[in-house]
Amino acid sequence: MPANRFDQAKPFLTLALVLAAWLVIPTAVKRVMRAGFFEMQAPVEVTASYLRDLQDFWSLKTRSNNDLIEAGRDLARLNSAYEIRLQHDADLRAQLDRLGQLLKLPSPEGYRAEPARVVRRDFSGWWQQLVIRKGANYGLTVGAPVIYTGGVVGRIREVHAYTAVVELISSPGVRIAACLEADTRPISYQGGLNPTLDPAQGEVEYVPVDVFTSPNSPRRLVTSGLGGVFPGGLTIGYLTRVEPSTDGLFKTGDVQLDPALSALTEVTVLVPQETPAAN
Repeated sequence: MPANRFDQAKPFLTLALVLAAWLVIPTAVKRVMRAGFFEMQAPVEVTASYLRDLQDFWSLKTRSNNDLIEAGRDLARLNSAYEIRLQHDADLRAQLDRLGQLLKLPSPEGYRAEPARVVRRDFSGWWQQLVIRKGANYGLTVGAPVIYTGGVVGRIREVHAYTAVVELISSPGVRIAACLEADTRPISYQGGLNPTLDPAQGEVEYVPVDVFTSPNSPRRLVTSGLGGVFPGGLTIGYLTRVEPSTDGLFKTGDVQLDPALSALTEVTVLVPQETPAAN
């Protein structure tokens, strides 16, 4: 009987020994082991991502010629619209350069746009992080801003050899200097505690007391450009509710984030580039 009891308790004793050993291991060793496990797991995830892309390619090959012709026409219209926008953007940049020279303003920090495919999204931290298919091999750096067509995605938290971990804008660990559209007064944005698969939200502080909004008439929240991480004018979300803060000097509120954040397949990393020193 005692032997049977020992055999039954053996798995629990083994688990207790493993947990005790993990607690006494130095933090530096744990960090190295975690990074090593991530690097070992990355090739499998990256390969699965490439296979999904290949599957999508062959599924598109089965489309009829009429579908391809229609898609080509839509693409031509988009290209024409983008060409006009590029010309307008070039004119605006030229005006900014002339104004900067007249006012002797310092040159803004430049960015290199690096597109990257999304490998996977951590289900346990659905609104906290995702993994992309580029890392140190493309010069990505920790803290680099990540964007998409709808605005801000988040920032790079970890960089590995061939992958990188992006902390999403919905994560409580992300703070951004923001402002309302057409209003330059600074507002502090922070991600919220978002349940898995529920609509993502954020929070704002230091909202001026003369700001009013509601779910029926939300106001667009954008990056202010302060802090030197995110360029100004990028969409964060929409301010849907405000209420007076405890001190009565400002307001706090809720920010509704874009639902497209839950289905991203490709993002763009803005890799900071060093500005050449003036002679």
